[in-house]
Amino acid sequence: MMNYLINIFFFLMFMFGSLTFISKRKHLLCTLLSLEFMVLILFSILLLYLNYMKFESYFSMFFLTFSVCEGVLGLSILISMIRTHGNDYFQSFSILQC
Repeated sequence: MMNYLINIFFFLMFMFGSLTFISKRKHLLCTLLSLEFMVLILFSILLLYLNYMKFESYFSMFFLTFSVCEGVLGLSILISMIRTHGNDYFQSFSILQC
């Protein structure tokens, strides 16, 4: 019963992160924060699954490595966008200016 409640909790948290990702699409920083929240929830689900199935948690280190790389890539895009356009609004960003 407790495992069922934990699964529902993580599913709801992932849905809240997805809803935030969809609704806050004007600012790049808000979308990056919601993506990192969803990655954190996926990491928690992966860790619980690996512990439940009695597997080694070595794969979680690979997942953390790739999520850190994803976060660094998003922040570098945010910094370059702020340097070139002055803000993180997607409305002021145009493909034709690149």
